[in-house]
Amino acid sequence: MDIFLTNNLTNKKEQFVPNNKKSIGMYVCGPTVYDDPHIGNARPLVIFDILFKLLKNSFSKVTYVRNITDIDDKIIKSSQEKKISTKELTEKIISSFFEDCKFLNCENPTHQPKATEHIDLMIEMINQLIKKDFAYENNNHVYFEVKKFSDYGKLSNKKLDDLLAGSRVEVSDNKKNSEDFVLWKPSNKDEPSWESPWGKGRPGWHLECSAMSKKFLGNEFDIHGGGIDLIFPHHENEIAQSRCANDTKIFAKYWVHNAFITMSNEKMAKSQGNILKIKDFRNKISGQVIRLALMSAHYKQPLDWNDKLIDDCQNTLDKWYRVYSLDLKPVKVSDKVLKPLYEDLNTPGYIANLHKLYENANKGKDKELFISACKFIGLFNEDQNQWENYKKNKASITEEEINIKIDLRNKARADKDYKEADKIRDELFDKGVLIEDKDGKTLWKFK
Repeated sequence: MDIFLTNNLTNKKEQFVPNNKKSIGMYVCGPTVYDDPHIGNARPLVIFDILFKLLKNSFSKVTYVRNITDIDDKIIKSSQEKKISTKELTEKIISSFFEDCKFLNCENPTHQPKATEHIDLMIEMINQLIKKDFAYENNNHVYFEVKKFSDYGKLSNKKLDDLLAGSRVEVSDNKKNSEDFVLWKPSNKDEPSWESPWGKGRPGWHLECSAMSKKFLGNEFDIHGGGIDLIFPHHENEIAQSRCANDTKIFAKYWVHNAFITMSNEKMAKSQGNILKIKDFRNKISGQVIRLALMSAHYKQPLDWNDKLIDDCQNTLDKWYRVYSLDLKPVKVSDKVLKPLYEDLNTPGYIANLHKLYENANKGKDKELFISACKFIGLFNEDQNQWENYKKNKASITEEEINIKIDLRNKARADKDYKEADKIRDELFDKGVLIEDKDGKTLWKFK
């Protein structure tokens, strides 16, 4: 059965026609490891894990690359705030990230390259861009000259002036034009640095993905994925530098982006106090519940994260586990059942099919098919005993204690002591209490 995907490069749903049916290539932007991943970061992990499974079901060889950005301004700033080395920080966050992936039952990609292990390839690509007159060096900085790439803005489907309006553009006297973006910059004292023809420094963020995708997938590949927030400037800049360095008409053929996760219809942000880290859910609830919740809306649509969503997914899996059995042999999941996934990863449609299969399985019919269909999207990875151990416990805290904690947190926020405020929020979360800042008030609920 043909696979259809929404291609942001053309802004329409298209049939997936690979460059080479014998070898499919997919690159997805992974984490910048300056802090533990939050629930918004979990969405692309699950969505592209499902796409990986679907592609492997249709093609004999699929190479899935998901990078790790372990050198970046945010990493340097975070390490300085924590008073630890960037290496110590990144190793800790990478370890936590891998635990998150395991918790969500995501398969390991074929390759998970780190940026710091491919600096030589980045320097080589910069040299090519300078040689071909798409980049210039000034005062130990190297910039890509955007005006020299006529297709700039095609992914965003906007003109350059519209893209720049309201976006965060680095202001620098070293640039020829305000829209030019950095490929290499010098490092300050005590910051990580590498030798280069332009002095000791480090690569620009956008360049990292271009170099690593080229190494593992070649100059042109099939699918590039990531969150919708990466379209501009990150993915737009990747296309520009890759096509110019490699002399190609395309970079990736299909661009697939997932939408945001919100809480009470507000975007997650530290300033809102509504960031939920994936690790906060470990040992408190099954990763299957989180995984099912992340699939409950189509990947192109915003997903609002709330208690009802979690409760509904918990109850659904509770019901489905009644017919689960380790003794039944897996069977091939038919295209009829998989059809919603072939139609632009319609996970809500696939979940609807699972509900129908459950009704039959509950009557003793086709239990093997129901269990196999659940496993296809990464569910039923725990036996019934493990599942029961994850049942939610009652919160072990009184209302009076909650209100005291909230008062302390509000004081910390007023004093701009956000570290203390986050600590109190996490303590409440550990006690089974979810807090939300809305309209100048702090509301709370038992999870």
